[in-house]
Amino acid sequence: MPVTIADVVHAKRRIHPYLRTTPLVASSLLNDWLGHEVLFKAECLQRAGAFKARGACNFVRCLLEQGHRPKRIVATSSGNHAQAIAWASRLFGISATVYMARNVSSLKARATASYGAEVVLCDTRAEAEAGAREASQQYQTWWAPPFDHDWIIAGQGTAVLESLLETGEVDAVFAPCGGGGLLAGSLVATRALSPSALVLGVEPANANDATESVRTGAIQTLGTTPDTLADGVMTPRVGDITFEYLKQLDGFLTVDEESIRYWTQWLNHLLKMRVEPSSALAMGAVTQWLRRQGGRKRVLVILSGGNIDQEKMLKIWQIDCLTQVPSLDK
Repeated sequence: MPVTIADVVHAKRRIHPYLRTTPLVASSLLNDWLGHEVLFKAECLQRAGAFKARGACNFVRCLLEQGHRPKRIVATSSGNHAQAIAWASRLFGISATVYMARNVSSLKARATASYGAEVVLCDTRAEAEAGAREASQQYQTWWAPPFDHDWIIAGQGTAVLESLLETGEVDAVFAPCGGGGLLAGSLVATRALSPSALVLGVEPANANDATESVRTGAIQTLGTTPDTLADGVMTPRVGDITFEYLKQLDGFLTVDEESIRYWTQWLNHLLKMRVEPSSALAMGAVTQWLRRQGGRKRVLVILSGGNIDQEKMLKIWQIDCLTQVPSLDK
């Protein structure tokens, strides 16, 4: 059965004792410049630095509620899910092993290990996924998918649930798309609490597999590792489960690397918090959308995470974008 708003509400109750209720923030200066109201759900301030903690915590709690206490949880991830599973497993006294491709952020790999998980580096993401699946066949071992699972989707949906309970209805909700778990949960919560709002997915133009999957009606897989600053959404394909939700979205927008760099710099500056490129890319889509709108709009943006390593930060700041004030005129 598909995930319902009741599942998201139950997930919120289940994980509330362990997660932060992250703030909704805004920049009055940005709103003045754009002539619209943009609200940001600051999941960059969440446990383990990203929204992924919501799904991971809900997954582990659901296992325990159903009478399962695995000796080990295994996962594969490009970074934020890895940290979230490591954190949630340690929280409930369970060992964790995370399989990661060697090209992942070194900061995210070290952070995963710092939460007590064993980190296994593989040459490719495909090898990492194969390793995790093989390990999950061991006795009393569970595999925690990064997005393609009802418990994960329900947990991720609590970010928008919290937001809309605080804000009331909005005109549109924007969220980045990697595997589709955040967008799937966001869709469920938005349709229930702000049914007239659009739910829009955002991808880098260099990693637009979800956009192409929805356009063609069949899941498309990236042939190579995409060259994008937004390392948190480099998932090669969306999930079989999440794809069914993505087909119900009101649209996808893609953002080029220049725009990702621009908004990473500006959001870090305006909001005075650490925002990773995978979060900031959504603002490139917001401005694209607002240019086509009549009248003042109120939109919600999910800032999915704040984990950035030094190498990525240096790439982002190779060009100073703060001399170009945000505007809908360009």
